[in-house]
Amino acid sequence: MPNRDERRDRRRLRTAAIAAALAVAAIASTGAQSRRIEPAEVECPSVLGIGVDTDRTYCDVQIGDEIADGIIVRIPPHRGPATVTFTLHGRHTYSEDEVARGRGYARYLAAAAVASAEEVLARPVVLAEFHGARDLVDRVRGGAGPGGIKAVAPVGAEGIRVIVPSNVTEISIVGLELEVRRVDSRETHIARGRAIAVISDVHVEYRAR
Repeated sequence: MPNRDERRDRRRLRTAAIAAALAVAAIASTGAQSRRIEPAEVECPSVLGIGVDTDRTYCDVQIGDEIADGIIVRIPPHRGPATVTFTLHGRHTYSEDEVARGRGYARYLAAAAVASAEEVLARPVVLAEFHGARDLVDRVRGGAGPGGIKAVAPVGAEGIRVIVPSNVTEISIVGLELEVRRVDSRETHIARGRAIAVISDVHVEYRAR
C-alpha cells in the first residue's frame, strides 16, 4: 500500500491535473465567446439592387487595376487571422424574347481578385450557365420591367472564403476578366469599369481584440 507521502503526492498530482484542465476549458470558452460572425461593412461602388426573394443586397464586381476600383470590405480590429465569406454570382441580362426564340443560352466565366494593400489574398472564379428563368438565383428590385424588376439578375452561386491576416482591416474585391459564350458568339471583356459578376451575403468571422 502507498505510504502517507505517496498518497499526498498523488492528491497533489490529481489537483494539478484538474486545475490544468479547468484552465484549458476557461481559455477555450473565452476564445469561443470572443469569436464573432457578423455581416461585414461593405463599400459598394455599384449596387445592383435588393433581391426580391432574399432581401440580399447585390453588389456589382467591376474590372479594375487598383484597390480603389473594387468593392471594399472592412474587417473590425481582430486578434489572429479573420475570415471573410461571400457568394459570387454570374451577372445575366434576362430576356424572355430571347428565351422564347431559343437564343437565351449564356455561359459566364468571371475571374476576380481579393487583395489587401500588400498582397493578393485569393483569386475567386465563378462559372455560371443560363438556360431559362429557373437558373436565376433571384430577381432584383428597381427596374422598368413588370413589377419593377430589373432585367439584370444574379445567376449561379460560388461560395468564397478568404483568410485575412491579423494586421489587415480592409480588403478589396476587384474584377479581372469575363468570358461569355452565347449561342453563336464568344466574347472576352477586360475593360476597366465593366461589371462582370455580382456578390452577396458578405460576412466576417473574427476574434475581437
